Amino acid sequence: MKTTPFTDIHIALGAKMAEFAGYNMPIEYSGINDEHMTVRNGVGVFDVSHMGEIWVKGPKALDLLMKVCSNDASKLSIGQAQYTYFPNGKGGIVDDIIVYYFEPEKYMLVVNASNIEKDWKWLNENNSVGAELENASDHTAQLAVQGPKATELLQKLTSVNLSDIPFYHFMVGDFAGVKDVILSNTGYTGSGGFELYFYPEEGLKIWNALFETGAEYGIKPIGLGARDTLRLEKGYCLYGNDIDDTTSPIEAGLGWITKFTEGRTFIDRERLEIQKQEGVPQKLIRFELTERGIPRNGYEIVNENDEVIGHVTSGTILPNSKKGIGMGYVIVEYSKPESKIFVKIRNKNLEIKVVK
Repeated sequence: MKTTPFTDIHIALGAKMAEFAGYNMPIEYSGINDEHMTVRNGVGVFDVSHMGEIWVKGPKALDLLMKVCSNDASKLSIGQAQYTYFPNGKGGIVDDIIVYYFEPEKYMLVVNASNIEKDWKWLNENNSVGAELENASDHTAQLAVQGPKATELLQKLTSVNLSDIPFYHFMVGDFAGVKDVILSNTGYTGSGGFELYFYPEEGLKIWNALFETGAEYGIKPIGLGARDTLRLEKGYCLYGNDIDDTTSPIEAGLGWITKFTEGRTFIDRERLEIQKQEGVPQKLIRFELTERGIPRNGYEIVNENDEVIGHVTSGTILPNSKKGIGMGYVIVEYSKPESKIFVKIRNKNLEIKVVK
């Protein structure tokens, strides 16, 4: 298995470790419930160094992004990030990614860990315009510092004024005595905070500074288990569960990052435009159980007549409310909040309600 600059620290701290996307990653430390609430109420640190980073540079950089991305990268200003995805030419999704605009002719793509090789291949196959590509995944480490106390903590370690960085924007500056750290006001938890990108050899210095300075804030390391419950509570999609090569981005509710700018051609534009105009047969919903139960990936969603109308893609039970929540695809007519629908758990139909 691959390691990150922090793998030995996770093991020393007694984290429960497991393979994820080829990496030996921490799943939990003090327990998923405790870690979930730490991020919601205070501040937690995720090692997300397994994520991929690909640079797109040169005079043709924007041309390539305009071809392979669903969102309109020409609308970015320097220092801005943009959520987007790669359409796969068959109506599905290669990956959902974030594009960072550093300077004219220089962009960084942050891609899902399990899709690094696939995305790299996809970009090269579609690079007919001749953009410069560099896979910097093995030379880039990342920590996500998330929670309502994250910004106050981080500000003590940098001269960059973090309040000058709006949501989905970033700056490059000093952090914990390390130069050229990317400080990005992004995250996957819904609790605010920043993601830090830096060279792997600086990792230990940054980790130690965070935990020394963060002691007064009750800082804790957080594993991938709580990362999943946090993103699910917020309703964020997880590639491989809620979206993949077989799911339509329009069905997945990603129409808002699918920009049909006049005169612009991108992969699958025609197909997706028709779907947006004519509608789609199913839709990704967020739901809550009205009684106790835990929905799991693959569980059937049924109507009052016990007819299968969809399936669960992600599900969990929330640490604070002990409420079962999930996401899943259902036939469009059952996607409204007033729909009478159920999830089948151990051959019992438990009622669920569609929520925003």
